[in-house]
Amino acid sequence: MPKDRMQFVCDECGHTSTKWLGNCPNCGSWHTFKEFKVERKTKSEKEHKGKVEGLNDSQPPQKLDDIKSNSEERFLSHIQELDRVLGGGFVPGSFILLGGDPGIGKSTLTLQLGKAVSDLKILYCAGEESAGQIKQRARRLGVESNNFYIYTETDINKVLKEARKLDPDLLIVDSIQTVYRTELTSMAGSIQQVKECAALLQQLAKKQNITTLVIGHVTKEGNIAGPRVLEHMVDTVLQFEGDSNYNYRMLRSLKNRFGPAQEVGVFEMKQSGLVEVLNPSQLFLSDYDSSVSGNAVICSIEGSRPLLAEVQALVTPSNYGTPQRTANGFDHRRLSLLLAVLEKRGGYQFSGQDVYLNIAGGLKVNDPAADLGVVCALVSSLLDDSISKDFAFLGEVGLGGEIRAVNNVDQRLGEIQKLGFEKAIVPQASTIDRKHDLQLIKAANIMAAIKKAL
Repeated sequence: MPKDRMQFVCDECGHTSTKWLGNCPNCGSWHTFKEFKVERKTKSEKEHKGKVEGLNDSQPPQKLDDIKSNSEERFLSHIQELDRVLGGGFVPGSFILLGGDPGIGKSTLTLQLGKAVSDLKILYCAGEESAGQIKQRARRLGVESNNFYIYTETDINKVLKEARKLDPDLLIVDSIQTVYRTELTSMAGSIQQVKECAALLQQLAKKQNITTLVIGHVTKEGNIAGPRVLEHMVDTVLQFEGDSNYNYRMLRSLKNRFGPAQEVGVFEMKQSGLVEVLNPSQLFLSDYDSSVSGNAVICSIEGSRPLLAEVQALVTPSNYGTPQRTANGFDHRRLSLLLAVLEKRGGYQFSGQDVYLNIAGGLKVNDPAADLGVVCALVSSLLDDSISKDFAFLGEVGLGGEIRAVNNVDQRLGEIQKLGFEKAIVPQASTIDRKHDLQLIKAANIMAAIKKAL
């Protein structure tokens, strides 16, 4: 009987090693190597390993000019925010990975597809819930469709067989960590099982032209669980973001071969399921109070969509030896950089102050254009002087205190004007092509911007 040998695989990138390593030489991650058995197969087993009926028939090489392109148009999910993130709807034969924290709404969104696209045939393969539980949740969400099929099976070979037999327009697998292949002795969710099952589902999508959507678990850091190669195998990676303390959910495309990456859709979780938020700027500014010092409005670009958000800053004398620096929804290191610029270039002293920064509504902002609004909010709180309700800010702050130009200025100004603001402080170097009814105030550095804002 052949003896199994041990191997170590990096959870992040799938790099293999014959011994355990603290640091992965391929991706640089620490403490990500996991041990697993490599099964030694006999000759007859090797001949049959990896073969799945109907998926392993290869075609001979073809000339590029002889290949018939698939000119089929996308089919819509009829959920506008999801279609936006996908780049205009589902592409036939595409392979999609959907990740997110537990309970954030992944299964709810996929189940609601049965309500939105009742004219398409959907096969929902559930490995985490029984058919009765899914039926109960579908009734609560108002899902009624004669073309929505539930299949509670985790054996990947049976899933593939039923998918080829039913030939659905959309196959949903919930989740990739629960399906397994009987030819492998490792348990479901292991690196071997995830890679093997994902490879088979990828072949099904491409060779049978079945659009496949796979739900994936995430790690405690928020990254999609399993080997990094999983994200390379799929055409599109979607991730749900959101705070459990808020009802708002953001669906972001981290990778998209058929549309723009980093596109964002906004949903609100209600008793009846996920509801689209078509005007998120108004939602995030619903409780904005301009009479309180430290509050400012910024305009961030998320994907191709401008979003207005409220920045809240609180600067108060420190009671400890080391001042506290806390940021929620904003990069902590970026906050430290902006505080250093304010001290060095602006002359404002934060060394003995606790600084707390929050982006209201649970939104996470990574756009450098938020810098100017954050800087003005910090100084407003330090001086206890509120900013006028008519102002909105956009601009990147450099290390010299200069305000640098940002992209999509016209689009941002259009959103600011739509929300009823009258003035906007923008970088001096901004190129504005369209006419706006806003009063545009250009500033070359943070001192000029602060003086005009306060």
